[in-house]
Amino acid sequence: MGNCCSDTGGGMAAVGGTAGLSYNAAASSNDAVDWFLKSRGYLGLFSQIELSFSAADLRDRDVLSKSDPMLVVYMKARDGALVEVGRTEVVLNSLNPTWITKHIITYQFEVVQTLVFRIYDVDTPFHNVDVKMLKLDEQQFLGEATCTLSQIVTRKNRSLTLDLVRREETITSITEESNPSNRPKHCGKLTVHAEECINSKTTTELILRCSDLDCKDLFSRNDPFLVISKIVESGTHIPVCKTEVLKNETKPTWKSVFLNIQQVGSKDSPLIIECFNFNSNGKHDLIGKVQKSLADLEKLHSSGQGQNLFLPTAAGNNNHKILNSQLFVDKFSESVQYTFLDYLAGGFELNFMVAVDFTASNGNPRLPDSLHYLDPSGRPNAYQRAILEVGEVLQVYDSDKRFPAWGFGARPIDGPVSHCFNLNGSNSYCEVEGIPGIMMAYTSALHNVNLAGPTLFGPVISNAALIAGQSLANHGQKYFVLLIITDGVVTDLQETKDALVKASDLPLSILIIGVGGADFKEMEILDADKGERLESSTGRVASRDIVQFVPLKDVQNGEISVVQALLAELPSQFLTYMRTRDIQPST
Repeated sequence: MGNCCSDTGGGMAAVGGTAGLSYNAAASSNDAVDWFLKSRGYLGLFSQIELSFSAADLRDRDVLSKSDPMLVVYMKARDGALVEVGRTEVVLNSLNPTWITKHIITYQFEVVQTLVFRIYDVDTPFHNVDVKMLKLDEQQFLGEATCTLSQIVTRKNRSLTLDLVRREETITSITEESNPSNRPKHCGKLTVHAEECINSKTTTELILRCSDLDCKDLFSRNDPFLVISKIVESGTHIPVCKTEVLKNETKPTWKSVFLNIQQVGSKDSPLIIECFNFNSNGKHDLIGKVQKSLADLEKLHSSGQGQNLFLPTAAGNNNHKILNSQLFVDKFSESVQYTFLDYLAGGFELNFMVAVDFTASNGNPRLPDSLHYLDPSGRPNAYQRAILEVGEVLQVYDSDKRFPAWGFGARPIDGPVSHCFNLNGSNSYCEVEGIPGIMMAYTSALHNVNLAGPTLFGPVISNAALIAGQSLANHGQKYFVLLIITDGVVTDLQETKDALVKASDLPLSILIIGVGGADFKEMEILDADKGERLESSTGRVASRDIVQFVPLKDVQNGEISVVQALLAELPSQFLTYMRTRDIQPST
């Protein structure tokens, strides 16, 4: 949800994804619309980042004066092609330029955004030409550098200094390794500084209430919830926030929701607030709606008056029925809240953990139809792909890159079935070195265990919770992310619920990827996006949603990667934990 999140501590959970709500029985919870919206930042974290640049010790390519450098910024597309983001001005006669021109880039947590920076010496005849019109092949190349946007924003001072290199196009990586003289030559240094645009931190807190809702259920009162959407240029409604569901209410007052000003556009941008009656089959009944901007909602709060809901009629979009039901704004307050990037700059880290399903339902690893089959061609199987893609994003946020890794549902040689064993084979420690360490430990485990069963999540969740709890007790600035990759429906459902409810009070999120062709419908109950918040066997309700579940088969053929679908909610889960506990980043 980006910088729009609902404080769910102690209340009912939100239902359905923030985007792509299912309003009819035929729509699935992982439909293409949901992933389409996520890919465009309507659900995942997105912040506007202003980049500024300076360089030092550039090469001097001019005979009678110093170089006149200009910087060109590129972003690498999914297909590897470089897309130009923008150019700076030309700084005359300088080998240590500080450019005035800034460039704004949208930061997406769930995507690895690779940036390439190239510096050119602009010759004197071109000094009066608009930089946008310059042909780069007519300028002298001074050097280039590359990094990911996440590498910059995770620095405490949000500044990253890179070595500029001149890489000849004819040099291959093999030649470079065999002949040191052919390695890229250093051509000075480039410093990139990132600042989060302040308007992305301006947040409005709303407490909304409705009165005299029309009853949609025959034998009980409504189970209402609100969906707040913005209206884009085409007239399409884009969901940006949603309340929790309240049971059996005709006069509901929902818990606070937080709307990011940047996310809705501006205080004067029109918003659609729809009130639905929740149905477990996904066919939610529209009770009524209003169209108001944030400025309008502020006026409603100041006046204490309500706004009548209306329902569209069959006569057309411009005709509607005014209802007796009213929407009230009990609280309207604006503040600058700490963002996800503020916590990263303050020293907080995301610590990656992984657990792999080794149950027999995966199939014999020696056969090509097994989900654990190791292809001699090097093509990764579903488990390897999940580890690589999620790990590629999360590893940047973990400084020591020592990752706990477990397996479950297998029988070690000459031993009983284990539902949580160290993937590296050690009896004393569970950590491995980096993503390559996880991959090596996974391959080794396949040769040293016998696939068995059943599928139990409880033990690995409890182990992850133990590590998170110890860090919390030691006042560590860490938030833990456990990736569970499985091919089947969990067997110990209630035990898993108990472990998740207990873990909801800890700095921990759990990502679950379902691989293979199994029916994972029962798994969706673990993800509060698909229903009510989890309840333990003792009746305790989870303090927040910490699970995100994605079946690989539902997204692998679409334009949205599994990683984007899986990681979209992680920043909001992180922020919910920090804000409900009033944890502030270090300055």
